[in-house]
Amino acid sequence: MLTRLTFMSLLAATLVALADGATALAAAGHVDPALSAAVASPMRLPAAVARDPVRHPAEELTFFRLAPTQTVVELWPGGGYWTDILGPYLAPHGHFYAALPAAGDTDEDSLAAKWRTRFTAQPERYGTIVQTTLGPDQFDIAPPGSADLVLTFRNLHNWMDGAYAPQALAACFRALKPGGIFGVEEHRGRTDRPQDPKAKNGYVRQDYTIALAKQAGFELIASSEMLANPRDTKDWVDGVWTLPPTLSQGEKDRDRYIAVGEADNFVLKFRKPRH
Repeated sequence: MLTRLTFMSLLAATLVALADGATALAAAGHVDPALSAAVASPMRLPAAVARDPVRHPAEELTFFRLAPTQTVVELWPGGGYWTDILGPYLAPHGHFYAALPAAGDTDEDSLAAKWRTRFTAQPERYGTIVQTTLGPDQFDIAPPGSADLVLTFRNLHNWMDGAYAPQALAACFRALKPGGIFGVEEHRGRTDRPQDPKAKNGYVRQDYTIALAKQAGFELIASSEMLANPRDTKDWVDGVWTLPPTLSQGEKDRDRYIAVGEADNFVLKFRKPRH
């Protein structure tokens, strides 16, 4: 016969198991089917799809609370990895802004030109993407208080190099509605070394990023280790660009760098206070 203590212990264990199971099921089914469909689209470039196992696009966008009716701002979309997912997802019911780099940087100008060629030529797939600018003295990324979500993927080090990271984050704060989310993905710098204010090696300390965001007025509400890579020692000859996908050293030690994989990245979720 079960004693009361034994019964209560079994009941508590059962409730914990059920709660854990419910949590796992919720996490597994939390991704919007429309977002899963956008990620699984056969129209995405094979090179982009090949990076999905390390970039976890559906999980990361879900972590940032992306929803189909939102107004979303993507900062410096680069080659369009995220635009190719966000555009089709938001086209039916949402609004999408892309803040492109200011003209003047040859590499960024080339990327922006390629982005425009690709994503403005297919409005039936990507909808109307409103183009704005983020760069020195150009920070009107979206109308003030209009955005539900502002996203930046591995760009903060560029703004630090340009000496306008605080202004860029202030622009994000200004564009968001009260309660809006600011999602940041960046290459994680080492904590045993001071932060280079120019981030010349492409790495930014997580605590440094949090401090910058708080100075802009944001509050940190969550972080994720979904993009962590402990193999990244962050002491490479050409900084983060030594690793995939850039592989700046060409064939030299290529297999070694491929084995390391893409950089160790942090994922942070900030909120603009509601008051």
